[in-house]
Amino acid sequence: MRRLLTPVCALFLVSCKAYIPSNTENICQIFEGNLGWYKDVKITRKRWGIPAHITMAIVYQESSYRAKARPKRPTFFFIPLPRRSSAYGYAQAQDPAWNDYRRETGKWGHDRDDFGDAVNFIGWYSNKSSEVLGISKWDAYSQYLAYHEGWTGYRNQSFKKKPSLMKVAEKVRRVSSQYGKQLEKCEGRLEKKNNKWWFLR
Repeated sequence: MRRLLTPVCALFLVSCKAYIPSNTENICQIFEGNLGWYKDVKITRKRWGIPAHITMAIVYQESSYRAKARPKRPTFFFIPLPRRSSAYGYAQAQDPAWNDYRRETGKWGHDRDDFGDAVNFIGWYSNKSSEVLGISKWDAYSQYLAYHEGWTGYRNQSFKKKPSLMKVAEKVRRVSSQYGKQLEKCEGRLEKKNNKWWFLR
């Protein structure tokens, strides 16, 4: 009996492991590997008006689709020091912004390492950037700069003193454009699969 239980337990543990896409360069393959993620991004797009390819480009840049991503912890003579940022999860949301999001949306029972919650946070934040700063929801470059620097920092153009950050924002724009072109070719197929597996809705 023990021999029979071992493979079953192993299968259960694998199924519970957080999904990490094998090809992060292709949004179609990412969604085909997890239709639940496609559903989550659709919900975010419907609620906040943020295009799916921009949301996913931000997730890619922030965490490479790792649920429990955190900034590296600095060390002093091999002694771990406190992290310089409270950023955590798929969206690398920091504590103050995450708490503001939860207060405004009433999502007190949700977590940064849950994909659906993380992309909804990105949608909420990007929508606020559009309202507060007048940034187009389709402008991946500016949306990412506001996401990284905060609304006050963006308004003060703090990013102009950070050439490396502007290069990262350009990368987000490029990935977003690539994702958008890919999604145009596969969204019909994803919709058919999503409709077939109705219980994922």
